[in-house]
Amino acid sequence: MITIKIGGSVVDNLHPTTISDIKKIVEQEGVVLVHGGGKEVTKVSKELGKEPKFVVSPGGIKSRYTDKETAEIFTMVMSGKINKTIVCMLQKNGINAIGLSGIDGKIIQAERKKKLLIINEKGRKQAIDGGYTGKITNVNASLLKLLLEQGYTPVISPIAISEEFDFLNVDGDRAAAYVAGKIQSDKVLFLTNVDGLLMDEKLVNSLTLDEAKAIIPKIGFGMEKKILAATEALDMGVKEALIANGQRENPISAAIAHDKCTVIQK
Repeated sequence: MITIKIGGSVVDNLHPTTISDIKKIVEQEGVVLVHGGGKEVTKVSKELGKEPKFVVSPGGIKSRYTDKETAEIFTMVMSGKINKTIVCMLQKNGINAIGLSGIDGKIIQAERKKKLLIINEKGRKQAIDGGYTGKITNVNASLLKLLLEQGYTPVISPIAISEEFDFLNVDGDRAAAYVAGKIQSDKVLFLTNVDGLLMDEKLVNSLTLDEAKAIIPKIGFGMEKKILAATEALDMGVKEALIANGQRENPISAAIAHDKCTVIQK
């Protein structure tokens, strides 16, 4: 079983062979897809007159600040437009995909962060209201396994349900890590727009779990979340985390074969 995280601007950026590659893997083993879509959420927010706000944690992790209105826009764009576009694209190519949000069947449960510790403009730590951002607490693995057994390919948008039944924005990379961990995937693959982790402009081919954890504070925005998610997945029992370029030919098969990507193992 493999869990694959794809960006939200999937249709635009993935190599044309990606869908046939996914189909080939689906025929061999179970595949769960988790998608993002932050750029599209930002675009629609601005069109609706809502300026997006981003914050940086003391650990150097950058994330979207989500108030109630943003959570609603996030849900609309992620679980509506993006999710259904991906499902439709897969169906068109003979993959029996089923689109779900983390709300459906409580696939992703999270607790609302009451307070967020951020670094403010003056470079000082500051506590602000947590808004509608979630920390993942559980994944309904039995539902996902049931769908896989019935031959479906689940496509999940990273909206979680809180104990108070609110929509919560959770990070797509970390959602993929938790899904992979809870369904006991052998591998988790993060498809991105570079070949993997680049340090001094060189591709890092492989890392151990400890090396990956140690390196997180030294990585730039964007990739730091993928490395963090990779370490979380391995801590939950996933054997291998891969970070690879979705713009290459047959990107999934290539990553599984450890061709031009970053491989993180225990």
